[in-house]
Amino acid sequence: MVPRAKKTATVLCSLTLLISTNTVAQNSEKPVKMKDLPEAVRKTVQEQSKGGTVRGLAKEVEDGKTFYEAELRVNGHAKDVLIDLTGAVVEIEEQIALSSLQAEVKATIQKAAGKGKITLVESITKNNALEAYEAHVTRAGKRIEIKVAPDGNLITADAERGEPEDRDEGKKARVKTKKP
Repeated sequence: MVPRAKKTATVLCSLTLLISTNTVAQNSEKPVKMKDLPEAVRKTVQEQSKGGTVRGLAKEVEDGKTFYEAELRVNGHAKDVLIDLTGAVVEIEEQIALSSLQAEVKATIQKAAGKGKITLVESITKNNALEAYEAHVTRAGKRIEIKVAPDGNLITADAERGEPEDRDEGKKARVKTKKP
């Protein structure tokens, strides 16, 4: 390589690393304890976890905004709740059984999954309205997320990092739950 080309390549690599590091710094997550939560957030976590257990709490900063995420186990299934600083619920991802879905939603997920194994299905609720269903699928050693609208239309079917399904989600998938 010509010295000038090497220098340009080095500068480009450095810029890429800097941008990647900055993005990670802007969108960070760190574990917290119940006692460290703002009072309004603690109250919401207690309300959302009635009849269940708190498995983990985290403080997240996304695009400069602070949120808290409560990882819960309620009535035998996983439920993740994203809460803002005022204690308002921003988003809920709740594990549901594939068999509980409407026929058109189930068919879209199964078609998009193809020969892959559906390991987890969640309902995604934002602002108290069902936004979508998300299915996690393992196919050829890669994890795929399939997002389907409540009317059965496919939103996305994206391959993730190509890492094997994580162990916790595999455990979640084995638990059968009824539709809330």
